[in-house]
Amino acid sequence: MPTTLTPTATAAHTLARLRAGDLQGSTHLDLRGAGLSELPAEVLSLADTLEVLDLSGNALATLPDGVASLTRLHTLFASGNRFTAVPPALGRLPVLDTLGFKSNQIAEVNAAALAPTLRWLILTDNRITALPSTLTECTRMQKLMLAGNRLSTLPRGMGRLQRLELIRVSANRFEQADHALPDELLALPQLAWLAHAGNPFSAEREHAANALADARPIAWSELHLQAVLGEGASGHIHAARWQPADGPAQDVALKLFKGAVTSDGLPQCEMAATLVAGDHSNLVGALGVLAGHPHGAQGLALPRLAPNWAPLAGPPSMASCSRDVYADGLRMPAAHGEAVARAAADALAHLHARGLMHGDLYAHNLLVDGQGGALLSDFGAASFLPADDSGRVEALKALDRRALNILLDELSQRSDALAGAPIT
Repeated sequence: MPTTLTPTATAAHTLARLRAGDLQGSTHLDLRGAGLSELPAEVLSLADTLEVLDLSGNALATLPDGVASLTRLHTLFASGNRFTAVPPALGRLPVLDTLGFKSNQIAEVNAAALAPTLRWLILTDNRITALPSTLTECTRMQKLMLAGNRLSTLPRGMGRLQRLELIRVSANRFEQADHALPDELLALPQLAWLAHAGNPFSAEREHAANALADARPIAWSELHLQAVLGEGASGHIHAARWQPADGPAQDVALKLFKGAVTSDGLPQCEMAATLVAGDHSNLVGALGVLAGHPHGAQGLALPRLAPNWAPLAGPPSMASCSRDVYADGLRMPAAHGEAVARAAADALAHLHARGLMHGDLYAHNLLVDGQGGALLSDFGAASFLPADDSGRVEALKALDRRALNILLDELSQRSDALAGAPIT
């Protein structure tokens, strides 16, 4: 018998108000963790107003055909449920923009399930073996999250997605590079962020084994965890005090990965890329790999930065989709802007020379100290460049450079010194 979910207090209160009719006219409805095994009929009574619906963390396996009556709905999240297929009725929603079904049990994506209006599709961590050709009819698509499935090929016609800027195909079952990274995909004019590690064709498996074997093990028993410093797509960063058996204690940052599959791919691929990247004045670097966690969690020990170091920007929002969110009014002195731009370019050149593409070169992955110092971090989307395909290597490097130029353009809007003088 499947277990039932106990609703959170907030979700229970929202559900009670919905059923009492108190939410008529609502544009947003948050039913995360409400213990649902079926969609409440009262949701459909909001058809004239509802724009955003979050059903994550429930026990839903289906949605009624009547969900197509939500003609104003543009955002639907249903992560962490029990769906085995994407409900076909969703393809009839006339303005659906963002659809998230992360971490379900989805094996099938019906051709009718993908609304052509989609701009952001999240199918991470499912069991999908094939995608329908109707995906290529979603010509507004900017962000496509497919990591952690069982895909061995992409639909023909990916070149139609001319607005696509970010795609994750990591941790799938692509045997051949041209099935995961067809020429028409790599030639897309706006594609800048791509992750493909953790596939059979990928080159990182041997690198990962060697890098992790050579890395210094840092015992869980030698670490004393302190405050959480931050959170990314793949894990939480904790402050920690490390007392090695053979040396003095030191302050470190410990990245604990959230699970076996992240939005970007596999933790072991991220760890391998971080270690292979090595030391550079504009990279955060790594001290070693966590060993002996009582629950088997994976982690990396990183240098602890001073409190004045912080991300240059926040990650993309629902509205910005694929672009970072900067603090209002952020301005940089000319010298600082130039130094940050040069640091990003130098870090990327170093990675390419080490046989890596970053895949996620964003301001939110660039730590700055407010004095012109900058460190590139987070290798969750990094991939090893193929050793035997120079054409594909150059195409992949070009994507990273496009991401760099987007970053430089964003910097130029906040530092006069960079205007009209991109660094490539």
